[in-house]
Amino acid sequence: MEIEEINEDILNNINKNIQNDSSNIKSLKGFEIICESMVYKILDIFGKNSLLSMLYQTGSGPGEIIAKRIKEKHNKEEFGIFEALEILMTELKDYYSIQIREVQLNSDQTRVVIENFCFLREPMKHREKLQPGKAFCRVNKGYFETAFRKLLGNKVKKIEINFLYDDTEKNVCVEEMIFYHNSDKE
Repeated sequence: MEIEEINEDILNNINKNIQNDSSNIKSLKGFEIICESMVYKILDIFGKNSLLSMLYQTGSGPGEIIAKRIKEKHNKEEFGIFEALEILMTELKDYYSIQIREVQLNSDQTRVVIENFCFLREPMKHREKLQPGKAFCRVNKGYFETAFRKLLGNKVKKIEINFLYDDTEKNVCVEEMIFYHNSDKE
């Protein structure tokens, strides 16, 4: 039933009914809903390849920024793999909790298996379509591959970060970071 005239009493009554203290706002839940919707709307409209590329690039931009900031802070252009890993993860303690599980070294590559609890894990766990290791995680992949590429410079020719599995017991993603050594480097 539509009201033909709005007076102060009606407005006061409406405002009383809809009043909600800002401390009741569930920002994280809203973020979860928007992220899930964004991922699947882009998938529906543009397809999987475009979605994965967009999410990767979303992470890549901040990856460049953090690498630049680290280079300036340490007054250095190129870092070693473990030096870069330690500095980067120390800088990002507000967003990530990472532990190294395993390291494999050989002349062609360095493979580091990690446990990763990232800032996306909690919001994603409530959204059926945003599971660990799926499309939305491309944001982190873009972020870290770009940051490491910038920090390691010519020491590596390629960096891959891959999801291995979701360790639900420890509540972490298990991932591998593969740094392919640049044999052309003198």
